[in-house]
Amino acid sequence: MWKDFQLSQCIGLSEETEPEIFDAIRFGAVLENVVFDPVTRLVDYNDTSLTENTRCAYPIEYIPNAKIPCISDHPTNIILLTCDARGVLPLVSKLNNNQVMYHFISGYTSKVAGTEQGVTAPSATFSACFGQPFLVLHPVHYAQMLSDKISHHKAAAWLINTGWVGHSVKNGGRRCPLKYTRAILDAIHDGSLAQQKFENLEVFNLQVPVSCANVPSELLNPAKAWIGTQEEFHSELHELAEEFQYNFEKYHDQTPKDVIVHAKKMITLIR
Repeated sequence: MWKDFQLSQCIGLSEETEPEIFDAIRFGAVLENVVFDPVTRLVDYNDTSLTENTRCAYPIEYIPNAKIPCISDHPTNIILLTCDARGVLPLVSKLNNNQVMYHFISGYTSKVAGTEQGVTAPSATFSACFGQPFLVLHPVHYAQMLSDKISHHKAAAWLINTGWVGHSVKNGGRRCPLKYTRAILDAIHDGSLAQQKFENLEVFNLQVPVSCANVPSELLNPAKAWIGTQEEFHSELHELAEEFQYNFEKYHDQTPKDVIVHAKKMITLIR
């Protein structure tokens, strides 16, 4: 019986792109919805004839350097994870408490192929607290709890975007390589990213590091990474901000004033 296990998607999995997960799929692991050769028993991770929602589960100890047991003290860094299909949010940005509440309540990400039946291309979605169907109380209640714990334990907060860079998915952008997301996480956890200089991303007012170890600097700021015109970039950025604002209106009645002020600043900037 497994004490701790890891669940991963395995569509397009390869030893080159994700060596740890690739090597973890061995005796004792469970594969779901994959296609394999009945003679050689080799899995074709690129085969989507059944579904793009192919997954694997394996004991956590199959991953090198895994912490066993999977228990830790209070975190020093809180990370909100999003996937921006428009390619206009930074790969990583540092959040203050009001921004943490705003983005947690918003729960913005993109549905990608394999997450839900019928989804074959990325599309934007908002799910309060990144889990709206499972909420019992108003989203603001959970956001306030998160903010209070961050303040009490003096943790830093970050927004990491694993989505597209250079352009939107519909216009030829590419998904952020996993190795860069891992490098960002390493820099957060070793404290080096917090020591970098930061610049401001307009409209969303996000603080973006100008450099990060093992990540090309030109990818960190989405405006600089954009391969189209700046007019196209600002159009996509403003359209996304308007989606945020429209979604957030339904939470105004119970949201703290400071968070509302942050939201209104975005409204002012996009007009």
